[in-house]
Amino acid sequence: MATDYRSDRPARTEPRDHFLPPALRAPLEGRTWREFGYLLLSLPMSIVFFSFAITAVSLGAGLLVTFLGIPVLAAGLAGCLGLGAVERARARGLLHLDVAGPAPVRGKKSGLMSWVGAVLKSGASWRHLLYAVLHFPWAIFAFVVSVTFWVTGWGLLLYPLWRWTFPRFLDQPGISLYGDADGTQLYVDTPFEIGATAAVGLVLVFASPWLIRSLVSVDRMMVAGLLGPSRLATRVVELESDRGVVVDTAAADLRRIERDLHDGAQARLVALAMDLGLAKEKLTEDPEAAARMVDEAHGEVKVALQELRDLARGIHPAVLTDRGLDAALSSVASRCTVPVTVEVDLPARPAPAIEGIAYFTVSELLQNVSKHAQARRATVDVWRSQDRLMLQVTDDGTGGADLSAGSGLAGLAERLGAVDGILAVDSPAGGPTRVIAELPWRA
Repeated sequence: MATDYRSDRPARTEPRDHFLPPALRAPLEGRTWREFGYLLLSLPMSIVFFSFAITAVSLGAGLLVTFLGIPVLAAGLAGCLGLGAVERARARGLLHLDVAGPAPVRGKKSGLMSWVGAVLKSGASWRHLLYAVLHFPWAIFAFVVSVTFWVTGWGLLLYPLWRWTFPRFLDQPGISLYGDADGTQLYVDTPFEIGATAAVGLVLVFASPWLIRSLVSVDRMMVAGLLGPSRLATRVVELESDRGVVVDTAAADLRRIERDLHDGAQARLVALAMDLGLAKEKLTEDPEAAARMVDEAHGEVKVALQELRDLARGIHPAVLTDRGLDAALSSVASRCTVPVTVEVDLPARPAPAIEGIAYFTVSELLQNVSKHAQARRATVDVWRSQDRLMLQVTDDGTGGADLSAGSGLAGLAERLGAVDGILAVDSPAGGPTRVIAELPWRA
C-alpha cells in the first residue's frame, strides 16, 4: 500500500537572506559568543576536572598497598564519570553538541565490590580519565589564544574611542610603541596611526571567530570521542533498534497479508462457493439460471485469481527471483499511471534480501508518484557504487516531499536503516522530487 509522503502542513518559512556575508556577520553572531564563552569556561572546568582526576588516581595508586586503594580508585573514576556528564551538558548548551552518555556502570551482582570491579573494567571510566588529562593543557592553550585574539582585536578596533584615557590619566598621548633610556618615545597618536591601529583591530575581529571555531572543533572531537559511548556500544544500540524495526515491519506485513486475504480473496472465494452451491441446486430445476450463475462464478474466479496474484507479487514477485531487478522494476513501472523510464546498470545481482528491499523501495516510491506527485513522467536509475547499491527515483511533480514529516518516507527510511541503508530526499516546493536510496551490496 502506498503512503503519501507529502505533508499537509504548510511549508516551512525559509530563513531570510542576510544583507551581510557570513564572514562579516561572524563577530556578532550568537554562535561565536557561545563558543567563546565555552572556551572561557573550559579553563576553570579543566582545572577542577584535572585536579580531581590526578588527586583521586594518585591517592588510589598510593593506597594500593592496602585494601582501600582499589575502592578509592573506583570512586575517583566514578567522580570522573560525573564530571564528564557536566562537560557533556556544557557542550550541549553552548556548542549545541548532543553527545549521549555512556551506559551506566552496573555490577553483575549486588554489592560494593561488584560495583568497584565494574567501574574498573569500564572503558568509559578510563576514557573520562584520559579526557581530564588531555583536556587540561588544551584548555589552557585555547583559553590564552582565544582571549588574546578576542581582546586585542576589539581593543585595537575601539582604540579611537578610548585613546582619551592616555592623556587624561597616564600623561601620554597614546599607546607607547617604543621607548628607550634616552627619552625617545614613539606613540600611536596621529590620525593615521590611530586609523591604522583600528584597521588592524578590525582584521583581528573578523579573524577571531574562525580561530575560535577551529579551537572549538578540537573540543568537539574530544567530547564526542572520549565522553560519549564507545563505537561498539553505539553499534549495539543501533542494531537493537534495527532489530525492533525489522520485527515491527514483519509484523505489519503479516497483518497486511492477513487483512488482504480476509477482506479480498477469502471473501470472494466464500461468495463463489455459495454461488456454486445455489447453481448446483438450480441445475435440474432451472438450467438457464444455473448457467448464468456458473458464468458469474467464473468471472469471480478470475477476479479472485488476480487478487491472489497481486498479493503474491506484494510478498515477493516471481519475476524478481527469476530475472532480477531490471525485469522486476520494468514490470512495476508498466503499472504506474505516469510514463516511467527505467535504467538498471548492475554488473551482477546483489544478495536476494537486498534485491527484495530495493524492489519494494522503488515500488512504493512509484506508487507515491502515481497517487500524490501529480507528475507527467518519472525515472528510475539503479547502479552500483563500490560496495553500495544505489537507487534514484525522480519525478517532475509538485514537490513538497518531507522526510521529517512523519509520513511514509520516514517509515521507508526506517526500513532501509534496518539494513544499514540510507534514504535522502530532495523535493523543493514546486518540484522536481528526487529520492535517493543506498543499500549495502552484500553479494
